[in-house]
Amino acid sequence: MSAIVKTEFEKAPVEMRNILCAALVEQSKTNPAIVAMDADTLGSSGFKPFRKAFPDRYINCGIQEANMIGVAAGMSAVGKIPFVHSFGPFVSRRVYDQVFLSCAYSKLNVKIIGSDPGVTAAYNGGTHMPFEDMGILRVCPTITLVEPSDPVQLENILPQIIDTYGTVYIRLMRKNPFSVYEQGSTFEIGKAALLRPGKDVTIIASGILVAEALKAAATLANEGIDARVFDSFTWKPIDAAAIAAAASETGAIVTCENHNIIGGLGGAVCEVVCSTNPCPVERVGIPDIFGEVGTEPWLRERFKLTAAEIVEKTRKAVSRK
Repeated sequence: MSAIVKTEFEKAPVEMRNILCAALVEQSKTNPAIVAMDADTLGSSGFKPFRKAFPDRYINCGIQEANMIGVAAGMSAVGKIPFVHSFGPFVSRRVYDQVFLSCAYSKLNVKIIGSDPGVTAAYNGGTHMPFEDMGILRVCPTITLVEPSDPVQLENILPQIIDTYGTVYIRLMRKNPFSVYEQGSTFEIGKAALLRPGKDVTIIASGILVAEALKAAATLANEGIDARVFDSFTWKPIDAAAIAAAASETGAIVTCENHNIIGGLGGAVCEVVCSTNPCPVERVGIPDIFGEVGTEPWLRERFKLTAAEIVEKTRKAVSRK
């Protein structure tokens, strides 16, 4: 695993959904087991090139997400590797029982894509703005939860997702995130990527907050605070070894997530810290409230998902040491 971080963060030139589909098309050329499914969201999923390339391996299940998960489980039971897509709320809270029983409990190989997580749902508002999807699914035994931060990371981990048997939830921003990684970066599911060494405090971020965490670390360095930064793109299994070592070696942690801080990344990190090396932990994320309609930049400010908030919480964490 070798993560090469960019020195400047600009919007990725290609949307995440297009990277996902292109990678699936490429993998499907040599793997006939891969199928793609969605819930009448073909335009949103980015699966049009897949349908064109493999029309007999694409299924539109209609706006009936629970049934789609059941169909995917059946496809897996006969040896297929289904990738199913809908918006985050509709393949987490709406279908939890089907994911739990039909997929994970039944030990099947289903890959679930929940798009537009957190504030990236923007104008779709509170009903479509999943602040809770990873928390809901994290308590499902054996499931793997990943949140790719940018196109380079997504493209690198997708073959691992295909090659690893089991139920996986991919929390995916559909459009253009900020590019974090240089081409050639590699990642391992289940291992947090160390992006910056540091001895005073550890910042553990995911998704759209990774770039903000790196910006915050640069600001903190000017104040004499040496921040270690991790991209915890795998929420389950969480990288307990890296977290325990960070708690011991830096003595303070800040978590950063585009998700409710209850049950999310911050909660997962706190579980490890409490059972290994207790230390101060501050959390940047969504408080216990519902989403709103707005542009993504406005929503980032509204819910304090910013480098400035990370800096403030990091100062507080260090002061509590």
